[in-house]
Formats: sequence, C-alpha cells, structure tokens
Amino acid sequence: MTVRTISHVELMTEDADAALGYFVSAFGFTPVARAERPDRTSTLLRGGLNVVVTAPRAAGPVRDYLDGHGDGIADIAFTCDDPADVMRRAIAAGARAFPAGTLGAPAVEGFGAVRHTLLPTSVTEPGWLPGAGWHRLGPVPPVGADLGLDHVAVCLTAGTLRDTVAHYERAFGFEWFSGEYIEVGAQAMDSIVVRTGDGATFTMIEPDPTHEPGQIDDFLRANNGPGVQHLAFTVSDIVAAVRELSSRGVGFARTPGSYYDTLQARVGHLDEQLGDLRETSVLADRDEWGYLLQIFTRSPHSRPTLFYELIQRHDARGFGSNNIRALYEAVERLRAESLTGSGRA
Repeated sequence: MTVRTISHVELMTEDADAALGYFVSAFGFTPVARAERPDRTSTLLRGGLNVVVTAPRAAGPVRDYLDGHGDGIADIAFTCDDPADVMRRAIAAGARAFPAGTLGAPAVEGFGAVRHTLLPTSVTEPGWLPGAGWHRLGPVPPVGADLGLDHVAVCLTAGTLRDTVAHYERAFGFEWFSGEYIEVGAQAMDSIVVRTGDGATFTMIEPDPTHEPGQIDDFLRANNGPGVQHLAFTVSDIVAAVRELSSRGVGFARTPGSYYDTLQARVGHLDEQLGDLRETSVLADRDEWGYLLQIFTRSPHSRPTLFYELIQRHDARGFGSNNIRALYEAVERLRAESLTGSGRA
C-alpha cells in the first residue's frame, strides 16, 4: 500500500489574519471549518487544494516550529488506501512516528521539520472535516477547477538529496521521474523529481557545496534547515491570473526585459503574445513534450522562506529549469549593458 496523493498542506504562521487574507482575498480560497485547541487555532481553506492555516495560542509544537523556522509548510498530508500500512512501511524505512496533530490523525517524519499526516482516501469527499473539534463555517465548495497543486518544491541540505529520494521511494512508494544538475554562473544545484501514480509530485533540490552559495543556501539559512521552498499552483490562463492577482495585492518577481529579447529563439512558437508575457513577467520553457509558462510570487511572509508559483502547462512535463539559466544570463546582459553605458559616459 502506497501514498495516493496530497490531501492538505498545513501552513504554520505567526499572523493568521494575514495568511488567511492572502489565500482568501487574493487566491480565492474559501474558509470551510475552524478548530481551537489550547495551543493553536486552525482554519481549513478550500480552493485549488485544502490548506490548513494554523497559528499559536500558547507554548507547544506550533510555537516551537515558528521559533525555529518562521512561517512555513509544516505538514503535507497524504491520502492512502491503508494509512496504517503506510505508517508501518514508513517506520520500517526509518521514519519517526508522531501523535495526532492538527489534522486529527497520526503522522510520520518527512524532511527537516516537515511531517506527513496519513489519511484515508475518503478525505476527498466534499463534506469531510479533519476530525473532532472542527466546526463548519459554511457550505463546503468543491475543489476549484481553475487552481490545482502542480508540485511541491523542497530544499535539502547539501549531500542529502539521494538519501531523501531513496527514503521516499521506500517509505511512501514515490517513483523517480527525472533528475538534473543545474550550473548557473558560479552557483550550482542538483535536483530530482519524484511522484506517485496519482500525481503527488515533489521537486527536491540540494546546493552543490563546491560552488558559491546561492538561492538554495539562502533558503536553508532562513528556514534553519530543509523545508518547502514553494508550492506551485496550476492555472488555465496564467497571463489573466497574474493580472487579477496583482490587482488583489499579490507581489510577483519581476523579470528583466532582456529575458524576452531571445525568448522565441530559445523556446519557439507560443500561443501567447510575447508582449503579454513581457508585461506580466511570465517565464516560458520548453521540453520534448511541449512548453510551460510560470511565474513566482514574492514571499508574503516576514521571514523570507515560503513563496508560491503559478504554472500553466501546454503538455510540458518538466519544471522550467532552463529558466534559471536564462534569467541569470538576462541579468548578466543588463549588468554588461550598464557597465558599457557607464564607460561611454
């Protein structure tokens, strides 16, 4: 018995109002239930996936997590045909077991401080609530059709990538999908994508310590260890989504205009207008199956750890790794042009 898919993610945060506002006002999630316990308050949101937003009320595991890591994804809940069997398999593979947490079911160790609550497949039923102590806030809408979870990006400590992948294969039945070593200037990182048959996908990344520190090292330092760097949401029209979310206050990473000067030569024909991509800072990449469009938000959290991604797939199965190199080269072109201009002046 192996893991099916991802049921929920639990975001632990210092500021529940801000986090709820971000998901509800900007991304259109709906609050459907709330639970209050002596050490925490939690709200279940439904949108492209189920998100539990948890804030501390007193000393306890939530307070400990936030003191150590800042706002972040502390639990990625899996649906399983037989949660007890997956629990036994994970423990046999070396994972620690934890008592029931916010989601009301036992959990096992994942990577860093992230755990996996193991839930039955019945949690996909529309009226399901996480367990005792949860109070419904209103009608439970269906999971949104226009927003889904594409993948979870995980940053790992250097030298642990392959052991972590092997653990997920043994403990949870994930399968290796792809791997790539990416070298960008003086920085480098190694990545492996693993997934389940029903679509739970993790992109796992570690920095190469023989190169200069880069963005992965920055995350590991801010997060005080391994963790979820970003959640990637699928959308059907990324240009429209960026415009709408920007109007609702979501901040996106801006792309240098020079990135688009060579985009068509690098990627080929796109159905979207180049001017729309340039205006919204949307990135494009192509693999052997098709192309994808993507953009990353700025982190809305006070400690710059977790952020989010929008991704629109036109049959592509990859994860836009070529954009890392293309963006780096675009920034370098801008830098060179600036230096040349200064020299002429």
